Amino acid sequence: MKPPRNHDKLKILIVDDSDFNRKAMVDILTFEGFNIVGQASSAEDAIQIAHSAKPNLIFVDIVMPEISGLELTKHLQEKGSGEKFIIMMSSLNIESIVIESISNGATDFLQKPFERDDLIKAVEKVERMVEKN
Repeated sequence: MKPPRNHDKLKILIVDDSDFNRKAMVDILTFEGFNIVGQASSAEDAIQIAHSAKPNLIFVDIVMPEISGLELTKHLQEKGSGEKFIIMMSSLNIESIVIESISNGATDFLQKPFERDDLIKAVEKVERMVEKN
């Protein structure tokens, strides 16, 4: 068993309509000692949780029902308070989607299915940016 690490500065919200993907991410990140402040299966739920829990790192799946992850990202960056880092996730490997994600305010893009190490590296990259501020 790994000794717990202290990741006090990160508050993570995971937004994905797949229960399986959310659970897998929560299991990995919790095991690594990261603080998960919420999970959402829709953009509407994500907006409410983001408002109350004030995460500074949000994982957003691009393909979701009703409101896409791209629209959600744009909304969170325009309406949100405080600095947020957003990592977009998708099984679609289309360059234009990555570009649109970044132009809508995403910090990074994670290709699904992703490896455990890729997820941890993406979070640690944001953690270093948060620590610099």
